[in-house]
Amino acid sequence: MSDHPVQPANDAAKLKIYFLPNLLTAGNLFCGFVALTKIVEADLSPLPDGSINWWPIKFALAAILMACIFDLFDGRVARLGGHESPFGREFDSLADLVSFGVAPAFLVHRIVLGQVFGEQYQELGWFLASIYLLCGAFRLARFNCLSAMNAPGAGKDFLGFPIPSAAGLVASLTLFIIKLNEKEKNLGHWGYLLPAVLVFLSAMMVSEVRYPSFKSLGLRSTSTFLKLLIAALFLGLLLILREKIIYYVLPLFFTGYLLYGFVRPHISRAWRREIEEEDGDDDPSSAA
Repeated sequence: MSDHPVQPANDAAKLKIYFLPNLLTAGNLFCGFVALTKIVEADLSPLPDGSINWWPIKFALAAILMACIFDLFDGRVARLGGHESPFGREFDSLADLVSFGVAPAFLVHRIVLGQVFGEQYQELGWFLASIYLLCGAFRLARFNCLSAMNAPGAGKDFLGFPIPSAAGLVASLTLFIIKLNEKEKNLGHWGYLLPAVLVFLSAMMVSEVRYPSFKSLGLRSTSTFLKLLIAALFLGLLLILREKIIYYVLPLFFTGYLLYGFVRPHISRAWRREIEEEDGDDDPSSAA
């Protein structure tokens, strides 16, 4: 045996925790926690006039959508400063599991599955919600493994539907359904749509359908005049028609992204490049 003492690990081997990207990830996790608390606090009993106080549920849905925004920017901020790290990737997945896995599953069971299946088949509602949660956890674990191996499915393309987009679709679609039935004692026939969507999204998250990650789109990216004009017009609509954007446009946006994975293989490479790629210096590697 050597008499020399064990040398301390060098700087490159130390755990690196970068402040700003992980602060954004913490914001994602906080929004998920707020969503869960509001779902638990919500009293969905009919009021004297027959209506339901949907405000806590709307607040929870807004928190999930806000978590999507935090998740959108944490990886871009990390790549912009070259501050990607294994800690950031793992922390991001833990936050995603709460905000985009547990919260949407609990939400749909709380406000929809109980009404659709009733107390007699309550266990079936729990089972359907757990399918979404388990598939979301498998999706995140697979992404982390592919990232660690630098394998396809965690770079420019996502393998399977991303869990933040799945949660965004569930949240925005739920807001749309609540808007349609705001004065009713229940969600009507629309209540049957969300369980079906939940199961379909569960399958899509663990599928092998590929989706563009748009990770090359960042603060240092350049774009064509047409793309910039479309983005500016969209921001203008967002400011002018805030409520309509939330209730009507967001479900269409997330649904369009979901369907794009199916039509993408049939689009020419030139069109795909025009839609997905941006010129810039960002490294399109895995998210922090």
